[in-house]
Amino acid sequence: MGLAPSAEIAAPPTEPNEPRKGRGWFSTLNFTPSYAKAVCAVCIPPGARLLLRDIPERLQRECKVSATEEVTFTQITDMEYRYRDAVRFANGRETLLQMLQEGQRVDVLSLSGADSAETEEHRRLEETYRRVFA
Repeated sequence: MGLAPSAEIAAPPTEPNEPRKGRGWFSTLNFTPSYAKAVCAVCIPPGARLLLRDIPERLQRECKVSATEEVTFTQITDMEYRYRDAVRFANGRETLLQMLQEGQRVDVLSLSGADSAETEEHRRLEETYRRVFA
């Protein structure tokens, strides 16, 4: 389970899932593989701000949130072979991505967790260092 661009999810399969023709009755059993288009997940860094839409009612009740919420992408553990990607709501509650429903919409508001003042300070320092070290 992960986040993927909506344009890739909505795209039709690359090849139809039809039985092969001309191979006799055995081919009509449809043992052919599905050729659904592979969709690549996108990497979201911890601290990114997201707008989570269409939050399922069960999750709204559990986390005491509304149907649309601004969240922060986070990782809740660094242990191997464990689900770790999660979202943190403004009220401090967290939920794993696996608790979200498939097809749920997410808008990326910012890939950086820094606020605008910190971002401006970061840019200023980068420019200073560029002039000093270039």
